Amino acid sequence: MTAEPIAAQTPEPPPGSADGPGTRWPVPPRDGYTVDDLFTLPDLPPHTELIDGSLVFVSPQRIFHSRMIDLLVAGLRRTVPGELKVCREMTVVLDRRNGPEPDLSVVRAEAITGLEQTRFQAEDVLLAVEVVSPDSEARDRDTKPRKYAAAGIPYFWLVEMAEGNQHPVVRVYEIDPVNKTYALTGIHHDKLDLSLPYDIDVDISPDALSEL
Repeated sequence: MTAEPIAAQTPEPPPGSADGPGTRWPVPPRDGYTVDDLFTLPDLPPHTELIDGSLVFVSPQRIFHSRMIDLLVAGLRRTVPGELKVCREMTVVLDRRNGPEPDLSVVRAEAITGLEQTRFQAEDVLLAVEVVSPDSEARDRDTKPRKYAAAGIPYFWLVEMAEGNQHPVVRVYEIDPVNKTYALTGIHHDKLDLSLPYDIDVDISPDALSEL
C-alpha cells in the first residue's frame, strides 16, 4: 500500500504551525503507511520514523542526546571487530509497517552496500541503541524495544539522563530467543565493560560526556 495523493483541498495548518496559507498535508492511506512510503514520500523531515504504519517526526533534541550518541559511537568503534560496523541514525526495516531509526546500531559489515544506502534489515543488526528524549520516552522505553525484540535483534541498550545529577545511565538488554523478549543484564553509570556483542570498554562518566 502506498500513500494516497495529497488532497486537492488545502486544510488549515495546525495551531501554532509556522506553515501559512496554501500548505498541503498528505492524506494517510486507510491502512497506514508502509516502509516503501517512508522512502518515497517527498519532503519528509530528517529522521522521520515509521511506527505501526504512522509517521513519527523528531522534535529538537537536547545536547545530552547528541553528545551521548557521539560518545558511544567513538567508544564502540574503538574496539569493533572487522566483521561489524557502528552506524548512527539509520532506518532499520523491521516489517512493512515499521521502520524505526535507532540512535545507534551495530550491524554486520556485509550489510553495508554503499554511501547512498538508507536502511538496514533487522537481520543485519546485532545491537540497537536508543537515547531517551523527553518527547520519545514511551517509544524508546516500550514500543521500540518490543519491536526490536520481536524482529530478533539480539541486543538493545536504553540510554537515559538520570534525574537530579544528570549522569548518563545505560541499561543493557539481551534477547531471550525463545520468547523474543529482552532481559536486563546490567545497569551502567560510569563505564561500559562488556563482552557482548563484542569486547566493549567505554567511559560513560559525566566527565567523558562533558569533554565532547
